[in-house]
Amino acid sequence: MTELVLPPDKVLIAGRWTTGSGRAAEVVDPATGEVLATVHGASAEDVDAAARGASRAAADPAWRDLAPHLRARYLHRIAELIDADADHLSAVQTADTGKTRAETRALAASAAGTFRYAAALLETAEDAVTPSRGRYVTVATHEPIGVVGAIAPWNSPIASDAQKIAPALAAGNGVLLKPAAWTPLTSLALGRLITAGGLPEGLVSVLPGPGSVTGDAIIRHPLVGKVTFTGGTSTGRTVAHAAAEKLIPVSLELGGKSPTVVLEDADVEQALAGVMFGIFSSSGQSCIAGSRLFVARRLYDDFVGELVARTRKLRIGPGTDPATQVAPLVHHRHRDAVAAYVDLARAEGARVLCGGAAPEGEEFAGGAYYLPTVLDGLDAGSRTCQEEIFGPVLVCLPFDDEEDLVRQANATVYGLACGIWTRDLTRAWRLARRIEAGTVWINTYKQFSSSTPFTGWKESGLGSEKGRDWLRGYQRQKSLYFGTDPAPLPWAG
Repeated sequence: MTELVLPPDKVLIAGRWTTGSGRAAEVVDPATGEVLATVHGASAEDVDAAARGASRAAADPAWRDLAPHLRARYLHRIAELIDADADHLSAVQTADTGKTRAETRALAASAAGTFRYAAALLETAEDAVTPSRGRYVTVATHEPIGVVGAIAPWNSPIASDAQKIAPALAAGNGVLLKPAAWTPLTSLALGRLITAGGLPEGLVSVLPGPGSVTGDAIIRHPLVGKVTFTGGTSTGRTVAHAAAEKLIPVSLELGGKSPTVVLEDADVEQALAGVMFGIFSSSGQSCIAGSRLFVARRLYDDFVGELVARTRKLRIGPGTDPATQVAPLVHHRHRDAVAAYVDLARAEGARVLCGGAAPEGEEFAGGAYYLPTVLDGLDAGSRTCQEEIFGPVLVCLPFDDEEDLVRQANATVYGLACGIWTRDLTRAWRLARRIEAGTVWINTYKQFSSSTPFTGWKESGLGSEKGRDWLRGYQRQKSLYFGTDPAPLPWAG
């Protein structure tokens, strides 16, 4: 087992590691409730220094004029450093978030892959010579925005950090990264690797602190030209409003209440495994968690009965135990919020088929644990079925036919993801096109590719991540006209 070495109480401000001048906050181990570290956050003055440093570094010809293949070398170097330090990063993230080591190792590998993909995009992105409509040559080109404010979530810090930092750097920008207040340690560890990679000083700052102070200062800073935010929909609206006041672009990856659908002809074993993975992996703390299960009525009783039996057998424990399937939630306050939603479900008339409480036993007493929970007996319009719980809580609902299914599945403000389980691929195609979601998985779930766009519909987000056009969201477009007519413009006489 890799020895856990936590980063010191320093924040990265424009290339300098220093104690933040903001308020101090304790970072708590979700598995034990013990304090892991105290981190002094970044104040508004720290954010100002970071923004000014990032602006200078991004405008420096040493970075601004660097050829794409040379800029890509920095990203490849960061990816190599992440791979070399993957076990340590995994241990820090498990301590920070409570996640299983298997998941945090996968997230570290994902982060390295993101930097490599951004490097590949950088070397293959092309500008265009556009068709001329006169005696001139026209070129559509792209340039960096300057400084990007990146606000990351607590549920998968290193992967989310990479998905913001890598394309922003590849596009030629500086980055102000604000990790979530509950989980700053992973981002600080990543920041040390980035600085070790030789990146020009000042391009990346890591600024932990509360959203109301540090996040607000980043969003509203006059030098920040774009904000990318992953988190809850309510906070996303606040970010969008602030960006609108400045007339700057914003990308938002927000909440979800994703449906998973089991049709009559589904491979039951495949569907059971996929439904359980979709909601209970990551302890349900995922924006794309399949938290609403729709099962064909003819199959409903048998399928849900078997699902409940298997859910009861899931292994609960700390993320450091290789046998653990469901780890603690990120924080005791979040565990209490999930428990409150299950109490609401009971008040709305739900049947708790399994779970519905914290696990008993001395080994769980200090941690933020909550049992995997399966509910049914609710109407699709109930608050429990409509609001994001962000925990290991699944609501089961039957459907009668395709029209009934589509009506219920789409009857939510969210539109992030969907899973469909069926042997009939023609029907799967038809349903996938009718479900209002940015990503639809068919006979699988929670699979991602950097080459495939990830988009939230409705109140699940704004803009896209990943895919071939990823860099363009971090750049401004410019059109150039080269006159080819030797004669003066006729208007001048």
